Amino acid sequence: MQQKPRKYYDLIMAAFVTVLVCSNLIGPAKVTQIDTALLGTLTFGAGVLFFPISFIFGDILTEVYGYSASRRVIWAGFAGLAFASLMAWMIVALPPAPFWQHQEVYEIAFGSTWRISLAGLIAFAIGEFTNSLIMAKMKIWAKGKHLWQRTITSTIFGEAVDTVIFVPLAFWNTNIIPNDKIPLVIGAQIIAKIAVEVAFTPAVYKIVAFLKKAENEDYYDHKTDFNPFKIAD
Repeated sequence: MQQKPRKYYDLIMAAFVTVLVCSNLIGPAKVTQIDTALLGTLTFGAGVLFFPISFIFGDILTEVYGYSASRRVIWAGFAGLAFASLMAWMIVALPPAPFWQHQEVYEIAFGSTWRISLAGLIAFAIGEFTNSLIMAKMKIWAKGKHLWQRTITSTIFGEAVDTVIFVPLAFWNTNIIPNDKIPLVIGAQIIAKIAVEVAFTPAVYKIVAFLKKAENEDYYDHKTDFNPFKIAD
């Protein structure tokens, strides 16, 4: 069966991959610390403020176009992130010219180790598929109602899985984050990511409503093959 044209799907895919690559390439180089009245001192990678936007795009894609369409975008993001990581590693590894005095700064900003890059790829894939699967299943159970419950619940599980996998894989027994601080970093990142999802919920409602009307599509995954490794619809 020929698939009907989609006006905005490609644009959302491009936005998803852009946010994903930027948040993973630019964000991890800086660890920030913020003192809050309710939660005390929060320590987290600066990229955590932007990475959750990729999960928001995942929610929108699954809600409007279905799990299969979201799965294609997740793999596109995986490929983009893998290429960006490989490119960063190769450029950092190239010997600098004798007159270029910024190699150390460049290594700090873009010199993620293979361990951090691999941890990011594994955590991203598992977390995003968890998010999309829960989103799709809950839509069927709720018969399309209570969008905010689906977006927040799927994000809680997806972001938790992503963070619990990534932080220990990337930083356990390293000099970047002390081992005794890793649980605090995990907790702070999960809280920050969920807070971003909650803050964007009104915008998600408007975007979903616009896309459903513009695309004339509101997909339910009743007969979907949820195999994450199947790229074709």
